[in-house]
Amino acid sequence: MTIIILFVAILFLLVLIGWCKINPFVSLLLASLLVGLANGMPPDKLIGSINSGIGTTLGPLVLTLVFGMVLGTILSETGAVQQISSRLLKIFGDRYINLAMVITGFSVGIAMFYNAGFMVLIPLVFAVAAKSGKPLVVIGIAIASALSVTHCFLPPHPGPTALTVIFKADIGKTLLYGIVVGIPALIAGGLVFPGFVKKVKPVGPQKFFAVQTYEENKLPGFGACLFIAMVPVLLMGVYAMSEILMMGGTRAGAVLKFLGDPGISLMIASLLAIIILGKKSGVDFNTLMNRSFDAVSSVTMILLIIAAGGAFKQVLIESGTGSYIAEYFKGSSIPPLFLAWLIAAFIRIAIGSATVAGLTAAGIMQPLVSSMQVSPELMVIAIGAGSVMCSHVNDTGFWMFKEYFGLSLKDTFRTWTMMESIIGIVGLAGVLLLNLVVH
Repeated sequence: MTIIILFVAILFLLVLIGWCKINPFVSLLLASLLVGLANGMPPDKLIGSINSGIGTTLGPLVLTLVFGMVLGTILSETGAVQQISSRLLKIFGDRYINLAMVITGFSVGIAMFYNAGFMVLIPLVFAVAAKSGKPLVVIGIAIASALSVTHCFLPPHPGPTALTVIFKADIGKTLLYGIVVGIPALIAGGLVFPGFVKKVKPVGPQKFFAVQTYEENKLPGFGACLFIAMVPVLLMGVYAMSEILMMGGTRAGAVLKFLGDPGISLMIASLLAIIILGKKSGVDFNTLMNRSFDAVSSVTMILLIIAAGGAFKQVLIESGTGSYIAEYFKGSSIPPLFLAWLIAAFIRIAIGSATVAGLTAAGIMQPLVSSMQVSPELMVIAIGAGSVMCSHVNDTGFWMFKEYFGLSLKDTFRTWTMMESIIGIVGLAGVLLLNLVVH
């Protein structure tokens, strides 16, 4: 009966979001209530479970989401994105233009949400395609693949960071494992795959998103721009290495743990960006501060969706659903990492939202991490890989790619959907191989 209730709840969630077009935040809360009441939870305990899930999930994420948006805005407003892109193009030249685009997308994507990164980099895609003579869609896929990989595999992005909280995974290890798995996925989706779609041509007008551009002599230095964009990754990576070297009980280890916290590392990078990049670009401190924090309002809905996902997860645990599933799959021949990927992929295909797919799959799989000795870090990445599978007409990313590059529906499936699926499949393969090494 427990499995039937869960199945009905997920179906209910899919209908609410996909057919009724109800906001995912409301839909996840309604699904949480359905699971709790159907499993006989007293109403007061159910409300307590929802509040607990929201608090424990959202608490560690607020700093990360806020300062992630602040840093991304500063990189755009000061011309840092323009500088990074221009310099990489000069270094790599026309022959390796795709590699330059992948590195640019990866560097920018670390600090930006997917949609924000796409909007900031889209003018560059058009400019590079015109200058190099390469097909527009080839350059577009290189950028989009890098943004997608950082979005689904790497903290401090909200999806992977929320999953590390749910699974109590080590944020540094998750980042390192995500990079190890993400590089092959990026090579396959961003460098190899574009060679098969060179003949895809736009059939309609390409939409252009204008962003502020600067004269070359007013841009911040390349080294400073790249360093600040990578500060969060460097700090979290150093902390992860300190854990591997078993420095956890030392004073140095405690300092590195503090600096390697996603929220703290992003805050440090944001302050450095305001002071260093703002001065060079000519944007005064107060203006840059106000613009960057004005952009924070755009993450409000993401916060709410993640909070509701945490509530759903907690209700699954406290209603006994999680324990039942864990017991059911203990003797299963399906590897838990593959099962997590499969659940996330199914929900992603059904409703389109990678964030909702990841959070729902996490709620279902969370009890298995402790009961079956599965690496929580690899579980985060497996779910991230599943959550990007087969993006199609119910995903806003699909329509953004189609409209901005003026593609037909068929060609959007051939390019965007295939690219996302390649990342998801290669990501799964990487997780399964890495699991053999770390266990």
